Amino acid sequence: MSLAGHPSPPSFRRGLSPPARLGLLCSICLAMLVADIRFGYLEVVRQVVSVAIHPLQRVAAAPVGFLRNATVYFATLVDVQVENAELRRSQVEAAQRLLRFEQLERENAELRKLAGLSQAVALTGVGAEILYDAPDPFSRKVILDKGTHHGVRDGLAVVDARGLIGQITRVYPVQAEVTLLTDREQVVPVQIERTGLRGVLAGSGRGELDMRFVPVGTDVQAGDRLVTSGLDGLFVAGLPVAVVSRVGPGDGVFLEVECEPIGRVERAVQVLAVGRSEVPPPRPGTGRALKGEEASAAAEPAQ
Repeated sequence: MSLAGHPSPPSFRRGLSPPARLGLLCSICLAMLVADIRFGYLEVVRQVVSVAIHPLQRVAAAPVGFLRNATVYFATLVDVQVENAELRRSQVEAAQRLLRFEQLERENAELRKLAGLSQAVALTGVGAEILYDAPDPFSRKVILDKGTHHGVRDGLAVVDARGLIGQITRVYPVQAEVTLLTDREQVVPVQIERTGLRGVLAGSGRGELDMRFVPVGTDVQAGDRLVTSGLDGLFVAGLPVAVVSRVGPGDGVFLEVECEPIGRVERAVQVLAVGRSEVPPPRPGTGRALKGEEASAAAEPAQ
């Protein structure tokens, strides 16, 4: 029987061998890699494929995302409940302290009237945020985001939630420069809270503080807390400043008293510029000196 004009059965057909097919596919892949790396021809294809499979990726990642969000939700819920409880407790304590403070303030006003003393000094405060450190690498100063337009003026004390951190030494319309306690040129009049001894606290420029001119034999101990004395007329009295860390013999005349600041001097972010609501009058000695200079200046032309 003749098979002319009939195709051969499939079992007898022959094509490329498996190694040849593998080599052909590898060549195509290499060509596509070269074309993509050198010319970026497959970038459009890649973008189309990524858009096409994006819904599949979202569906596949949905269970994992659900579990993660549920875990974060319940953990956050517990934290929020604990934080709300702490805030309610703090609110109750703050309300109690406020009531006691108002009562003490009224009693203080009555006692001042009975004793014939002047009323307590009114205070003012401006909240601010530290923007950045001053560009001077040889000083310890920071820049606040509030200035004269916000009620900030030169000489105000700058405090954080713990205590004094510095003093405003330069004011601009919308910014202010604060010299930190640890600056070498910053000096603060203080007194020891335990004994009432007054002194001067100066920055060392190295992050520490030194209480200077403390005579030998003075009752100063490690752990004593220092507060502002208010004798300079600028700082408000009673602000926490530092804690005595070490007391040494010094030079034989004055003790060497090293202190650590209470406030977060180098790490504070939210601060408060606080001071007297009215600028204190000049010292009597300064006024007399000025009058003497004016009198001598007026007497010179007459001579």
